[in-house]
Amino acid sequence: MPAAAALCCLALAAPALGACGPTPPTGPVKPSVATSAKEAGGMDALIAAAKKEGRLNAIALPRDWANYGGLIDGFEKKYGITVTDSNPYAHSEDEMAAVEKSGSRPDAPDVIDVADTFARAAAGQKLLAPYKVAEYHAIPDAQKDSKARWYNNYGGYISIGCDARRVRTCPQTFAELLSPDYRSAKVALEGDPNRSGAAFASVYAAALANNGSFNNIHPGIDFFAKLKQIGNFNPVVSTSATVGNGRTPIAINWDYINMGYTDQLRGRGVDWQVSIPFDGSFAQYYALAINKNAPHPAAARLWQEYLFSTEGQNLRLRGYARPVLIAAMERNNTLDKAAAAKLPTVEGTPQFPTQAQVEKAQKAVAQGWAKAMGP
Repeated sequence: MPAAAALCCLALAAPALGACGPTPPTGPVKPSVATSAKEAGGMDALIAAAKKEGRLNAIALPRDWANYGGLIDGFEKKYGITVTDSNPYAHSEDEMAAVEKSGSRPDAPDVIDVADTFARAAAGQKLLAPYKVAEYHAIPDAQKDSKARWYNNYGGYISIGCDARRVRTCPQTFAELLSPDYRSAKVALEGDPNRSGAAFASVYAAALANNGSFNNIHPGIDFFAKLKQIGNFNPVVSTSATVGNGRTPIAINWDYINMGYTDQLRGRGVDWQVSIPFDGSFAQYYALAINKNAPHPAAARLWQEYLFSTEGQNLRLRGYARPVLIAAMERNNTLDKAAAAKLPTVEGTPQFPTQAQVEKAQKAVAQGWAKAMGP
């Protein structure tokens, strides 16, 4: 499938929104309770309020993840607002914990970026503020909360990255990862699947590659237990640093992360090759949301607007992530076609587990991962 066509597979058609709903306020409201830029007095008023705040508290936004480096730089330059990231390499569970524990403190996260499964959980715990970005109507229904408490922004496929200068033959499927060629603990994950959305998705993908299903993630847990048993599993958490220094010569991660490593590390002598395993194809989106107790509520809302703007979505694409507004951008001819053409090829149309299936899988991982992998 051509890269541009594969990109489209991740986008679903979005029906027009109905006109029914609560009566909006008659005049501008404070940014902390505004559910749209219009309620805050319009985009100019929101920008002015955000500039007055002057700061955005973020968490878990590494610069090499889906082009957050470019997005942060672009936002700061455009609006003169400083973005601080308290813990760039935190995981989705850490973000939720930070929102829960920080309350109304001035250092609380204003915004979060989590796997959509965690976003649903955060909404259920009433941690998030409802807010409709200007492009909310164009986000496919399956990729957003009906109450606008969260919405998916970008997505990708689980992939296998490999340092061709350290590994004789780079694997392209999950089945190949069981080869004796990868002993001495060569195969790493992005973290613990109970805490990391990328690692959880990797276990799901491994399950699909081993006769599992969205209803049965156990074969994925068993797969990694077998990798450890035969000496192929690497307990080191894969990051750009461990890839660069050779500690994780094979890393299972999102395709946009692994593709980013290819560019980032080429000048350091790392020949990082990326494959999307056809035997375990798994796609997922990451969601953005606003902390209901955001200490910088205007900046938080402006950040969301920026990440869903044409500029923000094309910056995602330049980081090899598939923007959620791809279909709308193709229709209105605002898509960066050169960047889209660089995406890795995938086969077939991606399928997504239901929320009930995800919750069942998360419970299985919570109960079985530590036992299967041992100390």
